[in-house]
Amino acid sequence: MIQITDREFSQFQQFIYEAAGISLSPAKKPLVCGRLGKRLTHHKLGSYAEYFRLLQSGTAAAEVQMAVDLLTTNETFFFREPQHFELLRKLAVGAQASSQTFRVWSAACSTGEEPYSIAMVLADCRPDGAWEILGSDISTRVLQRARSGYYPMERARQTPSQYLKRYCLRGVGCEAGSLLVERSLRQRVRFEQINLNQPLPRLGMFDVIFLRNVMIYFNVETKQQIVERIATLLKPGGHFLIGHSESLNGISDALKPVIPSVYRKP
Repeated sequence: MIQITDREFSQFQQFIYEAAGISLSPAKKPLVCGRLGKRLTHHKLGSYAEYFRLLQSGTAAAEVQMAVDLLTTNETFFFREPQHFELLRKLAVGAQASSQTFRVWSAACSTGEEPYSIAMVLADCRPDGAWEILGSDISTRVLQRARSGYYPMERARQTPSQYLKRYCLRGVGCEAGSLLVERSLRQRVRFEQINLNQPLPRLGMFDVIFLRNVMIYFNVETKQQIVERIATLLKPGGHFLIGHSESLNGISDALKPVIPSVYRKP
């Protein structure tokens, strides 16, 4: 494998920061080398500097998206941090008296386990069907996987058994060890590519927004900009959920803490 120099690594640090707001620490140098190395081979390039020039040439938009996809880390599973889904149930049930559609945005949905977990909860507690879910990510690669609804069974280890029975198909034979989210549930989740580091498209207003386990990749300034941008799409009284290892202290005054990792818009 071709080794990446410090100067080349700094170029890709700047590249992914400008593209997605992600700050790569020096410890991520092997990750960059490992994930982009195959692209050098594919294009028959002799150095990462050559590959960087290709990305900067303005003639390789598809390759730029490929590089962004490869450099964004995506790791998740169904019902991760289950307390948030217990809260979601309470909020959805409590909103049933309203005539408005209950809307939830999974704003960094990766391969889709989070929005499908949300969908299972809402399908169970809101049989009226008056709910909508948007899942978004910067990576087209993970969104393609999300739309398929096909996963290794190990990703569902925290999924309540009744949800597995009602909303998932278990693989058999050559598909053993896998699951497929049931078609009618898949059709209730809309996926869209959205870069949170850029002005947001018109998405409407949401009752609950999940932005979990992604801000750890941003510096303070980028966190402030992204939270401010997303919070404008949260309904008054709406809830904003982040990862348990994250905090909005010093990031936003527009959202008030309820419990650790849960904030509310006044």
